[in-house]
Amino acid sequence: MIFTAPPAPALPARLCAHGIPLDLGSEKFGFLHETPAGADVALLHRRMEDDGYLYLREFWPREKIQAVRDSITGQLARLGFLKPGTPPEEVRFDGREVGRAMGNPLNQHDPLLRDLVFGPRILDFFQAFLGGPVRHFDFIWFRTKGSGLGSPIHCDLVYMGRGTNDLYTTWVPLGDVSLELGGLLVLEGSHKKGEQLKPYLSRDVDDYCTNREDAADYASGKKWWDGTLSKNAAALQDSLGGRWLTSPEFRMGDAMIFNMTLVHGSLDNQTDRFRLSTDTRYQLATEPVDERWVGEKPPGHILAQRRGRVC
Repeated sequence: MIFTAPPAPALPARLCAHGIPLDLGSEKFGFLHETPAGADVALLHRRMEDDGYLYLREFWPREKIQAVRDSITGQLARLGFLKPGTPPEEVRFDGREVGRAMGNPLNQHDPLLRDLVFGPRILDFFQAFLGGPVRHFDFIWFRTKGSGLGSPIHCDLVYMGRGTNDLYTTWVPLGDVSLELGGLLVLEGSHKKGEQLKPYLSRDVDDYCTNREDAADYASGKKWWDGTLSKNAAALQDSLGGRWLTSPEFRMGDAMIFNMTLVHGSLDNQTDRFRLSTDTRYQLATEPVDERWVGEKPPGHILAQRRGRVC
């Protein structure tokens, strides 16, 4: 019997990352490796070492994600972020962004959401993957991205590196995400570029250099580095190598898990709808934790978290 590979998904004429068009040729652009959600731990470890991520299809039942999505879209409707006269489930963008990270008004304590991202399914997965009791950051990063530019290119370590570096992000699409809607974008093999990225990865967004002339501006909050590695995905790719990878369609129930040094961002949203997703973080309970992201009301990137150091 001859096996015939399925045809490659058709690509849009144009895909951009933070306004920069991507080269969609096969040497520059591709799709993520998928890992079965029921894969054994040894395979998960090999995939994480090789790829820097695990793309798990159907990790959760679709209806569980749908319930969380309905709760979030209901909040967006009540807060007045959706286009008037349109059904909330369509999450039509009306020109006003919801806000990112600490400025997002959505309910961090929504019980459906917390049961999803802090519930037994994900915690049992990480306990098996990490080999011991785990804990999660208490803060939930909402991504409610309307039409326009996606996230700049970055690594997560510079935002949450004050505890263990053996920390993992889980990105959850709260809805089906087409290429045009603009899902997660990762740079192939970038988690192995530690030497090239060392000047970047050694930084923290809340640290500043006490021996520089503008130290007082950073200490007072007048200046702040936002953690961006690059706003030019094409130039960064030329520098580091590797293809930009995404999914032909992220689907409700999928989970994307990756380490702290994987270079990533998102495709721009070419539609008139919000793209909904969350990020959460997990680690061994015995390892030190970044104090900015734990507690009933995690402080995050506030002025009190600034630390000076000699650079």
